[in-house]
Order: sequence, then structure tokens, then C-alpha cells
Amino acid sequence: MQEHLEDKSDSDSTGNKATHGDGSVHGSLFDGWNSPPNLVTYVRIVLVVVFLALYIASGRFGSESLPLRWSATALFIIAASTDKLDGWMARRYNQVTELGKLLDPIADKLLILAALVVASCFNEIAWWVTALFLIRELGITVMRFIVIDTGGSVIAASKAGKYKTLFECFAIALLLAPIPALVGIETGPAHVYTIFTAAIVYIALILCMYSGGEYLYHTLRRR
Repeated sequence: MQEHLEDKSDSDSTGNKATHGDGSVHGSLFDGWNSPPNLVTYVRIVLVVVFLALYIASGRFGSESLPLRWSATALFIIAASTDKLDGWMARRYNQVTELGKLLDPIADKLLILAALVVASCFNEIAWWVTALFLIRELGITVMRFIVIDTGGSVIAASKAGKYKTLFECFAIALLLAPIPALVGIETGPAHVYTIFTAAIVYIALILCMYSGGEYLYHTLRRR
């Protein structure tokens, strides 16, 4: 989740525009399509697809297969942990590209939003919560592209945005882990786990909306 918007996304450091040594910009979208940072981004997108297949096949709370649910949880953690790798490589080795600029934020948001949608389909999280996450993330992503397209500069990551990403990933990992099914859904430990997970989800949602409003405010002030 290279926060290209206001989280990590707010930084244009990974907003992939391929540059020559003299600072000029490559014109083609597909220049550098096979650069190592872009290859990492492709792998991240493939991981999202595999993760979704495992998550859906595992059933609600892992009712169809606990091993598949644990596999989906592990794969989510791995995919989320690579969110900054492609951006770091692009900056470190001067391999920022137009294609990476397009695909990187898509890969960032796809993992989080797809997981939330499936969780809502399984009634593991309320649809209104997922809808708020979707509106905020997609809205800010579109705004970021508009700012870049009109020649504006993307605002640097805020602390709220960084914490938002951390809590989003933590919340989804908690939702994915089939702890309630493991200990018994109607047991006391399962209820405690569910309440704790809900608290983390709501903290992530509050940070999501706050950081989105913060980004919107600072963006409008610059224009």
C-alpha cells in the first residue's frame, strides 16, 4: 500500500515517472515496464488474486476450511508487508516509471478494499463500514491523480495517514485469523476477540476519515 495519497500515497516519491539522468521525463506509459520495481508491483497484484481465492474458498470464519483461512491470513500479511518495497526500489535505483505510477496505488488499495468487500459479503464486517473505507480510499486516489494531472504536487504523508494504514492492515489481519472458529464461536474468548477486532476496525475507520479530510483540506488550500 504505497500510500500515494496522503499516507505513503501522499508522497510523489513513488509516483512513478521515469526520468533520464538530466531529469527529463519518458513519454511512453510502458517505458520501463519490466523494471525490477514494476515486477514487484506485478507480483503484489498477483498475490491479491491468490489471497482472494483462498479467502473466498475458506468460507465465513473459515467454516469451509481452516487451513485455507490461515493461508489467506498469512498471504495477506506477506502482501501487506511488501507495500513499500517497490516504491523504495524505484527511488533507490532511479527506476520510477509512468506505469508504476499507475499500478502502484492500484496494488496498494486493491488488497485492503478487496479484503473488506469479501469480509462484508461473509457478514464479518458491516457493509456501511466497508462503504466508508471505499468512498474515502477511492475518492482520495482519484483526487491524487487529478492533482498530478494538473501539475500539482502531492502532499507528503501525514502521521494520521501512516497510522491509518497500520491499523487497516492490523484490523484486516484480525478479521482474517479464524480465532473464533478455533476456540468456538459462542465461547467467551471468541467474544473478547470479536470485540477487540471491532475496536481496531473502528480506530482504523476514524483514522481513515480523519486523514482523508486532512488531505482534502491541505490539497484545497494549495490550489
